[in-house]
Formats: sequence, C-alpha cells, structure tokens
Amino acid sequence: MKQSFGARTIAYPLPVFVIGTYDHTGKPNAMVAAWGGICSSDPPSISVSIRPTRYTYRNLMEKREFTINIPSVDYMAETDYFGIASGEDKDKFAQSGLTPVRSTIIDAPFIKEFPVILECRVINKVDIKAHVQFIGEILDVKIDESVLGSDGNPDLVRIKPFGFDVVRSEYFAMGPSIGKAFASGRKYIR
Repeated sequence: MKQSFGARTIAYPLPVFVIGTYDHTGKPNAMVAAWGGICSSDPPSISVSIRPTRYTYRNLMEKREFTINIPSVDYMAETDYFGIASGEDKDKFAQSGLTPVRSTIIDAPFIKEFPVILECRVINKVDIKAHVQFIGEILDVKIDESVLGSDGNPDLVRIKPFGFDVVRSEYFAMGPSIGKAFASGRKYIR
C-alpha cells in the first residue's frame, strides 16, 4: 500500500546544481539549486527555478547569463555552504576556498574545482508563483579531462555527482551503472 504525502515537491533524483552569476559590480556569486534539469534538446537547454528574493535572481535578471556547475562528492561541504549563505553579504568563494573562473563566452563565473560546467544564456523565463524558472540555452559544456573515460566521454563514476533528498534534507551519492539505456528494455519489445 502506498502512503499519501500530499501535494509536495518530491521527485527523485533531484540534482545538485551550483548556479554561477556576477552581480552588477562584477562580484562572482554561486548558489545551490535543486529545482532544475534539461528541458530541450534543440536548442540544448536547461532550466533552473529560483525565488525572486534570492541574490542570484537579481543577477540573472540583470546579466541574463549563468553557469551550472556540477560538483563532485569531494566538494559536498563547500556546495552546501553555497546553499546556506547569501552572496549579498558574504564572499562565498573566499569563505569556501573555491576558485571562480571568468567564462570566455558568457558573463558568468564557473567553479574551477567542479568537474562539469554548463555555460548558459537565458532565452526565456516563466513565473511560477514562488519561483521563476529560467530557461538557459547551453552554449558550451566544459568537462574536466580527469573525469573522461578511456572512450573520451564523461564517466559518471569519475565525475561523482550527488543528488538531494528534499524530504530528509540530505545529499546522496550516485551508484554504479545498472544497465544500458535503450537496450535493457528491448526484451519486452514483441
């Protein structure tokens, strides 16, 4: 039997994205967002929902460019700090020891230590009551060579991303591959 939890924001897995922006003075900022994901393949796009009260929201409204930084489990505590402190009154990079790097194609910083970076330009926004969903066209993806497999492609085991459990307010690691997509279910095709 299933138990009802009512109308809540429960979905699994939730990503742990760190959104990189500059403010009006050029100060780099980063915040954690779990409300997001790929939303189009043409053009390649990703969405992230942010409350209008957030410092990052103001940065996005002004600059209209951002990075999505995907941290590894090695930087869980620094990532969590980016989610509990406000860049309005804290220099999160100085406090965490992580390094902001200026993108060469957009006006937003990315985090040097994180293995996967998506550089995005806002192409649309949708007001959703408590949040505004920003849809960013992905202009480039940068992946650290140390997390590429022998085939030259990103290796999820080496990237070591982690997810967020909204019910328990906990982070969890991703596990090994459990099967091949678009192949494992073929046994049911008749």
